[in-house]
This record gives sequence, structure tokens and C-alpha cells, in this order.
Amino acid sequence: MSKPVRYIRIVGVPPGEAPLWVREKWVGVELPIASGKIVPQPFYTSGVLSGPRNRLIAIWRSLLGRLQQQYGYPVDVASALQILEQTAPDAAAWWRTNAPRLTTHKRTFLFQAAACELVPRRLQ
Repeated sequence: MSKPVRYIRIVGVPPGEAPLWVREKWVGVELPIASGKIVPQPFYTSGVLSGPRNRLIAIWRSLLGRLQQQYGYPVDVASALQILEQTAPDAAAWWRTNAPRLTTHKRTFLFQAAACELVPRRLQ
């Protein structure tokens, strides 16, 4: 039996390198948590624009202590952009145009816990 998918609702403008108007479009959106865990998890993160272009460079930066550890909820980029497309196609287009590397591999956005709330269980 598979685990139920848990969701977060974005309740505050998430921090990050995307323009403010793009980050504001996340507010009110409900997204599936990639890990399924209902508590924020620690992850090493980098900027969506300034971050490393591949995993090897990311590992190197991590070893050098150049990645920040953040607590939050991971969300699959492809799923998040598909959902964002429904309410803010201009913001989804910004992501696809300005950070296309995030959409070509199995990548996740990390939404910081302070900008999220858990959504009560949904009936599927």
C-alpha cells in the first residue's frame, strides 16, 4: 500500500533569487510534498540562478561549506510548475525561461517551513 501524498499550502512569499512578483505567485498554491514527510526536513540548498549547474559541482561546494542548510518541504519542480501554471502561467513561464536546468532533471524546490502550512489530509 502506498503512502498518502501530503500537501503544503504556501502562506508567505518564499525567499529566493526569483523576482518578487514570481515568488508572490506561489502564495495560496497547494503543492504535494516530495518526501511525504509532515515535518520540515534539513537540506543543503543553493540559489536557483546562482547555484551550481550540475551535481558534481554541488557536491564540491557542499564539501567546501558553500551551501546553506535550510529547513523546509521539498516539492518536485515539474509538479510545482504544472500546478503554478493553472493560476499564474506568467510565473511558470518565468521559471521555464530563466531556470530551465531545474525542469530537465528530477529536481526539487525547497519551500521554507515559515512560508508553508500543512494542508489537512485530502480524500483522493
